[in-house]
Amino acid sequence: MDSHRRNPAKHLDRVLLSAFSVVLLFCGFYANTWHVASQHQYDTFQHDTESLVLGRLVQSRQSGIFSFGGLTGWGRSDESQASDWVGEQYQAFLNALTFSEYFPYLSQPGGQGMLFGVLDAVVPLSPQAALRLFYALTCLLSALALTLVILWFYLEFGLTVAAIALASGVLSQWLVMFGRNLWWSIWGFYLPMIAVQYFLRRQREPTHRHSISLGVVVFLSVLAKCFVNGYEYITTTLVMMVVPLVYYAVLDRWGMRRLGAGLLIAVVSSILAVVVSASILCVQIASVQGSLWDGVYHILYSLGKRTYADASGFPAEYTVSLEASVIDVILPYLKGLFINLNNYVHTSSPTASRFLLRIRYAYLIAVFLAASGLVWRQAKALSSAQQRSSMALVAATWFSILAPLSWFVIFKAHSSIHTHMNFIVWQMPFTLFGFAVLGLLARGIARDLIRRVRHPSPSVSPNAQP
Repeated sequence: MDSHRRNPAKHLDRVLLSAFSVVLLFCGFYANTWHVASQHQYDTFQHDTESLVLGRLVQSRQSGIFSFGGLTGWGRSDESQASDWVGEQYQAFLNALTFSEYFPYLSQPGGQGMLFGVLDAVVPLSPQAALRLFYALTCLLSALALTLVILWFYLEFGLTVAAIALASGVLSQWLVMFGRNLWWSIWGFYLPMIAVQYFLRRQREPTHRHSISLGVVVFLSVLAKCFVNGYEYITTTLVMMVVPLVYYAVLDRWGMRRLGAGLLIAVVSSILAVVVSASILCVQIASVQGSLWDGVYHILYSLGKRTYADASGFPAEYTVSLEASVIDVILPYLKGLFINLNNYVHTSSPTASRFLLRIRYAYLIAVFLAASGLVWRQAKALSSAQQRSSMALVAATWFSILAPLSWFVIFKAHSSIHTHMNFIVWQMPFTLFGFAVLGLLARGIARDLIRRVRHPSPSVSPNAQP
């Protein structure tokens, strides 16, 4: 019999939690309802990249979804009155203008632009209503993706852990700002991890069929990510995808051989998906520039200027980022704000306002480290199964810090330049797992308090006879 039919109340709990999570996250993403980010920053965040999608939509209306290879880009309209390229794309879309020239962006397949283009073609709405629909759909998909992560925490650890992880998602200013952006489509980053989380939760036995299925899941989810938003934060996405493997390896006592096999399947399937995606991108570029080698050259050039290429082979504006040290790149990201509590709490103390209410990622790392130690201490009093569950979460959390660090280190040059946005990778998924550890600690503390209230230690009278 189906487990949901055996326990309809448990199934209802999942539905209610998921609905609550989606509503909370959607409201934050769509309108900054919880005032997590400054309103000006929220209203203007990443309009330059998003305008590439608007340019694609204008071009799709004008010449078809696959014109210029389906690539996103910027167009020039003779009728536009905008004074800048970014504003011109919005004005052209909202006023149903046409382009006299179109300049495609060659560094990603532009799947989000194609998807919105299809929707724009089949849904009869005004441009203004269509844009609101695109924002709402993006916010909904982002909220659904994070809710699936929260639901996984609930299924593995219960409500307390899931609730605190959800609170961290709602309060993350970077998730809020990225959550509705049409270009970033952040749900795509979480898709491979979510696919692996739920696959491994259902398929716990190591079989040949299991290995093949895992490879297919990884390949399809990574390919979908690359289609939707290209190779943005690709190393972070791939390391994040492996976090569930680490969790279940500890939980189910995998040997090194099984863990190594799982990692090998994930690596090979991911590489295959990226190669297939890059091959498609080369074909797209060739449709514009005439040669597949133009696509190969562009991919290699783009990779070089974002990582460790020789600065002498690139324009002068890339010199500083290419020559920056890894330590100098990482430090600003440690000092970055997860959330500014001054938005909610007013104090006359400059010290409190600057150092205590501005919650930085370095603070969170220290707090998560302390919480991990306390959870390990709590676990000694638990059953063997509960100990493994706690240690699996702690191990997965500290493995997950490699996901943001991989981008800061491997894509050093990109991180050196983009200190206005790359903080988002801390949420992929390190802070979510870190707050889950805090939830596990809170649950343990609450359990101990309840036990002491129900079973108080017998007091000993000072006049008692020996």
